[in-house]
This record gives sequence, structure tokens and C-alpha cells, in this order.
Amino acid sequence: MYFSTRHVQGFIRKGFQLGLLGALGVLAGTAWAAYPDKPIKLVVGFPPGGPTDMTARIIAPKLGEILKQSVFVENKAGAGGNVAAQLVVNSAPDGYTFLVNSAAFAVNPALYGSAAGYSPDKDFVPVAFVSTQANVISVNEAVPVKTLAELREYASKNKMSYSSPGYGTTPHLTCENVFRIQWKQDINHIPYKGAGPASMAVVGGETPIACTAVAGVYQFSKQGKVRILAISSDKRSPNLPEVPTLVELGYPQIKDYTWSAMMAPIKTPNDIILKMNQAVNTVLQMPEVREQMDKAGLVVMSGNLQQANEYMKEEVNRWAQIVKAVGAKVE
Repeated sequence: MYFSTRHVQGFIRKGFQLGLLGALGVLAGTAWAAYPDKPIKLVVGFPPGGPTDMTARIIAPKLGEILKQSVFVENKAGAGGNVAAQLVVNSAPDGYTFLVNSAAFAVNPALYGSAAGYSPDKDFVPVAFVSTQANVISVNEAVPVKTLAELREYASKNKMSYSSPGYGTTPHLTCENVFRIQWKQDINHIPYKGAGPASMAVVGGETPIACTAVAGVYQFSKQGKVRILAISSDKRSPNLPEVPTLVELGYPQIKDYTWSAMMAPIKTPNDIILKMNQAVNTVLQMPEVREQMDKAGLVVMSGNLQQANEYMKEEVNRWAQIVKAVGAKVE
């Protein structure tokens, strides 16, 4: 069994516990004794404040404790995560530079073509899927709607715009599916460089609507600054039990998730990849890490290397089909 999209709701109910055998006892194996002997860099494809950045910053200190080396985060935003991916592709495959990216990593090859600058299967090895969350449609508190149906009616009579973490990110594709394909309405898309800026745009009223993953607007919704109208999970989220799913609202085909994962350059030694996978899995079982993830609206994933590879292949194929159906393309 591996964590395909049909299992994501299971993460929310129980947490994903697989792939941990030996994680606590193998980390000091003699074959890996020399690694790491200098600081490790996690290159994040988006600015601070978004779910991918949150995920990296939650796990980095604990990884440092396990590996007995500094693990630091470096943000390289741009082109929906492509800038960071290209940087890591061109880095030495020595286990000291890893990519932490969102589901945009699986989307962008179909969206950008060769301009993405990387191939998920030829240039990278999945190390671990770390967190996941559904996408949400939210509005600024001043927008006079309380349901998605009311937003549809209001948008049909008023010129509106929506923010997203960037062109081709999964929240963007979710909302294009709803607004353009299902509603056949032209709601102007304003892409930002990550979920943090996109969320601040709706909070500040730069855009009346935001399409982000849960973590981007979760705390703002608790503060009453935004109103979440719908979520793209197949069942309601325990963190947002009052928010209906798109499935409930009559869009049964829309079950989209934004995950965060760690990847390594393709030629990184297998023993280093295994050691990092086990270290990440160990971190994700720590109660304090799970508490931080929960407070941010993130759901822990984890899993072994085989599961990571299978899920990545599934996601690349699935999002290629969605990009084609929506008609999105970056020339």
C-alpha cells in the first residue's frame, strides 16, 4: 500500500505511520558514519509564510538534532517553484542540498514544458513526502457572501479577482476548474510568489478572493479576517469542520491536495537518501512536530522510499491530466 490521493483522508483521520521500521535504530550505521560532516541546506521553492516554507522550518531543527549537523532553510522563490528546482538540479549530488517543494513540482513539467528546467523522474529522487493539505477558496471578510453559491451569484454581477500562490500551483488549478470550467466565469487571476503573499492579498483586500492551501489562510480564518467557503478534500477537515467540501457542493471530480516533499538530485548516493528518509520519518513522529503541523493546518504524511517514488509518479501523471483539462499553459 502506498499513499495515493485516495489515502489522503486517511492521513487526516489517523496520520500516516508506514515506512518507519528501523528508523530509530539504523541512523548510526557504519556505512553512513561520515555523513553528514557539514551543514545541510533545504532549498524551498516559495517565500516565507506559505505551507512549504512552514513545513521545512518545522522539520529543519529536529533533523539537525538527529543528524548532528545544522540544517538550514533557504528560500528561492520564482516561477512556481522552478527557480529552486533548477538551482538544486545544478547543485552537487552529495547530500548537502535538498529541494523542498510543493505539488507544483509535479505540475510544472506539464505546465511549462521544457521551460520548467527539470524532469521529476530524470533529475530528482523523492526523499520523503512530509505534509499535505487540501486547497480552499476564501474571501475577505468585507465580501458580502457566506457560501460558495452566493459567491458565484455575486461574481456574476461584479468584476472580481483572486490571488493564488502562483500560476500552475494546485490552488490556481483548483479555482480555474471551479470558476472557469464549472461556472464559466472570467474571474481575474492574480498570481503571487507563494501562499504567504497570496494570503496577505486577501487579508489586506488587494483581492476579494484567495485560492490557497489550508495553511495559508487557516489562522486568518480563526481571527475572522477571511471567510473560507469551500475545501477541496474528499471529506471535511477536522481543522475546519464547518467548511463544506467541493464534493458536497456539487463538484465531485474536484479532490485536490497541496503536499510538501523533499527531493534530492538524481545522482545522490542511495545510502544518503535512505538515511535522510529515515531521519525525516523519525522527526514526523515527534509529538511536538505533529503539534506544530496541526496548528499550521498541515497533515503529516511520511512513508518509505518506495512509497515516495510511487506517489510521485502518480501525482505527475494526475496533474498532467488536470493541466490538460483546464487548458493551462505557460508559453
